[in-house]
Amino acid sequence: MGRIAIVGAGIGGLTAALTLAREGFSVEVLERAPALEEVGAGIQLGPNASRILIRLGLAERLAAVVVVPEGMDVRSGRSGDIILSAELGDAVAARYGAPWWVVHRGDLQAALGEAACEDQCIQLRTGAAVSAVTEVAGGVEVKTGNGDHLVDALIGADGVRSAVRRALGDGSGPVFRGRTAWRATLPMDDAPRSLRGRRLGLWLGPNAHVVHYPLRGGAAVNVVAFVEDDAPVDGWSGPGEAADLLSRFAGWAGPLRDLLAAAPGWTRWSLADRPVWFGPGRGAATLLGDAAHAMLPFAAQGGAMAIEDAAVLARLAAGRRADLAGAFRAYERARRGRTAAVQQLAARNGAIYHLTGPMAFARDTAMRLMGGERLVARQDWIYRFGA
Repeated sequence: MGRIAIVGAGIGGLTAALTLAREGFSVEVLERAPALEEVGAGIQLGPNASRILIRLGLAERLAAVVVVPEGMDVRSGRSGDIILSAELGDAVAARYGAPWWVVHRGDLQAALGEAACEDQCIQLRTGAAVSAVTEVAGGVEVKTGNGDHLVDALIGADGVRSAVRRALGDGSGPVFRGRTAWRATLPMDDAPRSLRGRRLGLWLGPNAHVVHYPLRGGAAVNVVAFVEDDAPVDGWSGPGEAADLLSRFAGWAGPLRDLLAAAPGWTRWSLADRPVWFGPGRGAATLLGDAAHAMLPFAAQGGAMAIEDAAVLARLAAGRRADLAGAFRAYERARRGRTAAVQQLAARNGAIYHLTGPMAFARDTAMRLMGGERLVARQDWIYRFGA
């Protein structure tokens, strides 16, 4: 046994393909899109994720496009004053034995895709939308637009609106959480001078917050503004009018508004999550990444959890080659509690970031007293994974 199909050629699916191929499995990646496309903008990868990619041999391939941020500044959205600063860079690498990376999703997906295409154990098939999944004697049959695929095991890594999750028995959909992310990327030279460089920025204000960080070797800035909304936007990249966004940040600090105004265009993405669910708990089929545990982005761990999933799944499958169903159950047990805890952390952070009035004052005071080093250390349980 050893033929595994992975549905979805995103970050989680491609990482799973590489980790399984390294263990000697034959992997078929089925992607519904006609070609690998650049989706989204920036992604943060803590040391829990970067160390896995480094072990896969991707450090050199990514060297030109990742940025190791020097630090993080948390600011008051209204005044622009720094609430706390945390050193990242060398401090994170020394503490956890692996770097903190920020990278464009398209650059990361391209690097993973190139590595997968170079691996003789991996076949990548595009234009392969899944229409049905059926357990059969000795394996799983997957019906797609380009034919039927009979494999020993199936992994659904096809995102928050997973067709595999639906086929395995969960007919519910993503849960909209009343937030919209406005996303833009602009040249670093177009950003306000005080916000240029290799630092992360987090601005906190009433019912909104903004995150920005360098991309593409420091040549660009990724900006994400999170606001509260009543109705979801269709798709991953609905259009957004700059004037509408700027009106929501009236009264915020000048440098932040200048950064928002400098963006050449905006897309919008409605934030949703789903309860942690890896499948019905039988057969050689399971879920990975957002398909299993889509979470809000307020812990910067959605992509990292998918990368962790891939590493754990490959390790357990390698130890139980003749019983992939058993290996998948062990994987689900190993991942269920951790991913639920990170999902809950993200939801709490989102609520804390948008506090108003006296509660916001108490938050800022607590953060000042805590300081940057302790803020990072509070997430040791996340970042030390796999060390």
